[in-house]
Order: sequence, then C-alpha cells, then structure tokens
Amino acid sequence: MATPSEELAEMDRVIHEPARLALTTALLSCDGADFLFLQKLIGLTKGNLSSHLNKLQTAGIVAITKSGAGRTARTWVALTDEGRAATARHWKRLDQLKHLAENGLPDQAPYEE
Repeated sequence: MATPSEELAEMDRVIHEPARLALTTALLSCDGADFLFLQKLIGLTKGNLSSHLNKLQTAGIVAITKSGAGRTARTWVALTDEGRAATARHWKRLDQLKHLAENGLPDQAPYEE
C-alpha cells in the first residue's frame, strides 16, 4: 500500500485544482454540458471558466464543441474517454487518501512524544 505522500505525488495536478475538479466531476455525471450551465453550476466568471477549460482541453481531458454564431452560439463541453478515466482515477486516489486518514497506515506504530 502506498504512503500518503506517495498517493499525493500520484495526484493528477491538472484535475486536482478545485475548479477543474468541480468541472470534471460535474461532467463525469453526464454526456456533456453547456458552457453557461457549467458557469452557473461552478460559479466562475466566463474568463476564468474559459481558462480552466482550455487547460483541460490541452491535457486531452475535455472536448469543446462550438456551434452557431452570435446570439445562437453554443459551447458544449464533454469529457473525453481519457478524461472520464482520469477523473475516475483521481477520485479513487482521493478515496484511498481519505481511507488512510481515517484508518491510519497499516502496521503503523503509534506516535509517541
């Protein structure tokens, strides 16, 4: 079993950032979502959301599709297959860290001062 520091070292730093973790988690529960829906759900400004989505897209975690123009323009965001797997792996690591925090390390001697 990995130590907590080893588990932390294995964290996906792109996904782990709080706003991006919220985005990928929201997208994990559906086939995709509209930009404005995500903006309201996560509570980010348009510019901040765009920046986070750009980082996720560059890493291959999300796919962004734009359709229409002007008032009918729509930006659709979905996890890629790799993004879906990466988000699930990340949550599994967080669950493992939570388990270690709640139960301690196996065969760990109690700390004494």
